[in-house]
Amino acid sequence: MTDRNTPGKGRPPEARDIEPAAPEEFGLTQVWWGDGKGKTTATLGMAFRAAGHGFRVHVLQFMKGGADSVEDVRGEYNAMAAMPGLTYENLGHYGWHAMNDGTEERDHAAEAQAGFERAQELLDGAAAADLTTPFSPDSDPDEGVHMLVLDELLYAADRGLVDPEAVVEFVENKPDRLELVLSGSHERPEYLLDSVDLVTNVRKEKHPIDAGQRARKGTEY
Repeated sequence: MTDRNTPGKGRPPEARDIEPAAPEEFGLTQVWWGDGKGKTTATLGMAFRAAGHGFRVHVLQFMKGGADSVEDVRGEYNAMAAMPGLTYENLGHYGWHAMNDGTEERDHAAEAQAGFERAQELLDGAAAADLTTPFSPDSDPDEGVHMLVLDELLYAADRGLVDPEAVVEFVENKPDRLELVLSGSHERPEYLLDSVDLVTNVRKEKHPIDAGQRARKGTEY
C-alpha cells in the first residue's frame, strides 16, 4: 500500500527513450558559488538531468583553463558531445587569471568579454524563441534553449574581466521561461543576490589539494 505513494510506485526505475520536450516550470536563475569542489560538477549534473527529460540545454564555459596537470579535453566534453540535446562551448582555454601561468592577462580579458558577448547572443536567441515548445536535440542553440549554464562567469566578474553590473543587467533581462544557471567564484556575489532565485554556497571543509594532491582525471577534469 505504501509503495503506491512513492514517486516510482515501488517499482525499480527504468530508463526511457529521450524525446524532445518542453519544461513546465523552468524560469529561475540559479547561482552556485563557494570555495568547495563541486560547483561545475553540480551544474553539469543538472544540465544532464534536464537533457535526459528531452529539454534543450547549452553550456558556455568561461575561464576553464587550469593548471598544467589538467588535460585540454575534460571528461565532461566527451560526455556532453554524446548526450542528445546538450551542447557546449568553451571560450576560456587560456589558463587561470592572475596565476602566473605564462598566459597574457590581456588575453584573459579579451576571452572573458568574448564569452559574455556570446552569452548575450544566446540570451537573445532564447528571448526570440517560444520556450514552451520542444526543440530538436540538434537544433542551433542560437534559436533557443530551455536551460543556459554559464560556467565560471562569476569568477570572471570577480576579477573585473566582466562588469558585475552587466551581469546583473543580463540576469534581469532574461526571458521568463529560461532556466539560467551561473557558477564560479570563491566570493559571495553580493551584487547578484537580489536578482536571483536560488543561491548555493559550495563550502570546503577538507580538500586534498591542501595536502599537495593535484587535479585527478575523472574527478576534477
